[in-house]
Amino acid sequence: MIIVSTKRVVDDVGADVVVEAAAAYATERGHRVVIAVVDPSGELIQLRRTEGAQIASSRVALDKARTAAIFVRPSRELEEQVSGGRLGALALHDAVALTGGIPLVVAGEVVGAIGTSGETPDEDEAISLAGAAAPFSIREELALTYEGARTAAAAATAIADERGVYPVVAVVDAGGKLLFLSRPDRAQVASVEVAQDKARTAAIYRRPSRDFEEQATGGRPSALHLARAVPLQGGIPILADGQVVGAIGVSGASSADEDSELALVGAEAVEAALAATPAANGRANGAAFFSNE
Repeated sequence: MIIVSTKRVVDDVGADVVVEAAAAYATERGHRVVIAVVDPSGELIQLRRTEGAQIASSRVALDKARTAAIFVRPSRELEEQVSGGRLGALALHDAVALTGGIPLVVAGEVVGAIGTSGETPDEDEAISLAGAAAPFSIREELALTYEGARTAAAAATAIADERGVYPVVAVVDAGGKLLFLSRPDRAQVASVEVAQDKARTAAIYRRPSRDFEEQATGGRPSALHLARAVPLQGGIPILADGQVVGAIGVSGASSADEDSELALVGAEAVEAALAATPAANGRANGAAFFSNE
């Protein structure tokens, strides 16, 4: 059983190469654009606004890049669906049906994406394609698998059953996206969302969600303004080789403290499984250079 695998992600230097290539292509043609590069989760790595580019394009370029990354396809495909009459595609979560987003691909794996905004749809896409064609570098990092997520949830649920409590347990990847959710028949409905919120907070901030609750109640209420953070204890990062590969969130046990205790049980179960069978799991090998030609 593979608990943790290895995935490729465009690194900071690689993102710079992509942006430089795209910007050079745009400048040669007198285009004024914003260029964004994101990781496979759609999170921003690099953003460039060429001289004279319209301000609104900063957000649109990011939207296009995120769409291409998380849907693993050029954003043009969604625009074509909408233009062809499939208006339901406009409701896709975190997607924009606008041409100009292109995945960054290495050996068939999407390692990020580039989005461009500011000129015509075809010109935006051509700029993104120029960036994606550049020989960019990547890094390899550890990633929690579905089996790893299930291991964490099963460990927390087993202890909860012994105690006669029925919380919802959510496990997310390092980007805060859901991998596994356990909802017992007797769990409270509200805990489904709360458990995911706690897990996401722990994953993307790389620390227990308890830290933010302590800040908020300890005299720093402005912690409530932290983007996508929920200041409620019960979210614990999951580590592999000292790297955050995901997180587990628990909601609906007898108390907030018990939520945290159960989440910690789940996180430690993954770490124990890795220690017991290290050869069966992926390991990051540092930065690597690939030509995508």
